[in-house]
Amino acid sequence: MARATLIGFSAVAMWALLALLTDASGAVPPFLLSAMAFAIGTAVGLVARLFAPPRGRREKIPAQVWVIGIAGLFGYHFFYFTALRNAPAVEASLIAYLWPLLIVLGSALMPGERLAWNHVAGALLGLAGTVLIVSRGGALAFDARYGFGYAMAAVCALLWSAYSLLSRRFPAVPTSIVTWFCAATSVLSFICHLLLEQTVLPVTEGQWLAVVGLGLMPVGAAFYAWDIGVKRGNIQVLGAASYAAPLLSTLVLIGAGVAEPSWRILAACVLITGGAALAAKSLLFGKRAEAAKA
Repeated sequence: MARATLIGFSAVAMWALLALLTDASGAVPPFLLSAMAFAIGTAVGLVARLFAPPRGRREKIPAQVWVIGIAGLFGYHFFYFTALRNAPAVEASLIAYLWPLLIVLGSALMPGERLAWNHVAGALLGLAGTVLIVSRGGALAFDARYGFGYAMAAVCALLWSAYSLLSRRFPAVPTSIVTWFCAATSVLSFICHLLLEQTVLPVTEGQWLAVVGLGLMPVGAAFYAWDIGVKRGNIQVLGAASYAAPLLSTLVLIGAGVAEPSWRILAACVLITGGAALAAKSLLFGKRAEAAKA
């Protein structure tokens, strides 16, 4: 379980590159960028299949798995982009980033899972740290005029948490299925681009490399790693630790010279790291306690 949890957390680490690579991709509109990145993410899965050990008789994939997967990957991005079009980015992003907390709370409804106080407390500490980062030290102002955008952001949070929790109910479904979720998301994103956006392609070599980087990691390998984590790892720990994504993203931007360090980053680091450690208390110290008793 610990190994699968670490693999799942590697997805969070890769998502930390999302903001930097998106910024470096130039003026490519979001649905077109999503279509290109998920096409590369599909290629990641196809290449991985070449090195995967041969499987026995292939089981039929239940129809609900296809619905859950495509709704999770495409639905999250569709509603997130819609939220950003209809509400201020700070408040919309914060609402959308309720999904780690929803995963932790929702795990109590999963068979064989037990929700402890430290899981909830850890997720709340992570949320507090995320508020510090997203708000950039300014006051959050939820305005009724942007109610539709806020609702779309809430749908984002619900979709991704539901996708993560429901995927756990199908542990026998191989992670390779994510390849086709990525392919469907790429096609649907391209259709949305044709309907809603004007085409703007990357101009420089660096911008094209950023698009490739997006498809290889935060919009590619990350989703395969996340599938392993939510199916076989400690989902409460993974949910609470997911609040590290905005922190790591900010640290990456600081390292790249795009953002400046501040007291907020330090405070957020303490809150998010402390929250993740608290949520993982049993995972980190449980084996030590058992060894001591023995």
